[in-house]
Amino acid sequence: MSLSGFDKTSINFVISRQFLEQGDWYRLLSCGFVHFGVFHLAMNMLLAYQLGQMYEQKIGSLRFGLLYFTSLLGGSVGALILSPEAITGGASGAVFGLMAAALVGFRQDRVNPLRTGIGATFALNIVITLVIPGISIGGHFGGAITGAICSLFLLSPTKKSLPKFVG
Repeated sequence: MSLSGFDKTSINFVISRQFLEQGDWYRLLSCGFVHFGVFHLAMNMLLAYQLGQMYEQKIGSLRFGLLYFTSLLGGSVGALILSPEAITGGASGAVFGLMAAALVGFRQDRVNPLRTGIGATFALNIVITLVIPGISIGGHFGGAITGAICSLFLLSPTKKSLPKFVG
């Protein structure tokens, strides 16, 4: 692992197995505030803003914050599982978690997510994640899986119905 090319401030916040072995557990969250370039930061913040506009009023600020930070943690764990030696940073895991939660919310409301802008954005981001080298596949998928699971508890469908085998 090469630490060259990182300024001294940002290297104190990125995640890698090496840093966790040294006891720097705070990096599981702090890595979400380090970005590798203005474009990386801008894309994450744009999506976080759009998803916040869509869901924060629906579930409340506290639940939205919990969803965001839980997805961020899920992204950190995913990055460590798939690429433990890589130096990883960015809010992408949290943003993927928000997108996955939005897709679950659409499904709960009986809306086809692929007919929404979020469905297409999520699909495009999956392709970008898998095609462009250097993007944290574990971070993105870890955040998405965590966000989808959390959304089952945080988002409630507009019309609850019991499965047929119950009734």
